[in-house]
Amino acid sequence: MTLTTLTEEAVTEALRTVIDPELGINIVDLGLVYDVQILGEHIQVTMTMTTPACPLGAHITAEATYAVEEATGSRSVQIELVWSPAWTPMMMSLAAKQALGWL
Repeated sequence: MTLTTLTEEAVTEALRTVIDPELGINIVDLGLVYDVQILGEHIQVTMTMTTPACPLGAHITAEATYAVEEATGSRSVQIELVWSPAWTPMMMSLAAKQALGWL
């Protein structure tokens, strides 16, 4: 993929490869990714953690950065952690809820 073919969908698919080590589910299906923006060659990902005290926040954001860089070729990737809106289990995809046995 070249930088000229960057799409939000491609970035989102790259983020699906990032697995939350505690839950074993990707961060997209967990509902942690709030927004993806392509600004020229810069990629901005807005996301959250299940809790501000998440001990794996730095690990997950580093993995997200790496996954997007590898999939897109961009070296201008910024992961912005936000706490509003606060994450809730209702943000998870149906597949994530099923994987956790909630449905």
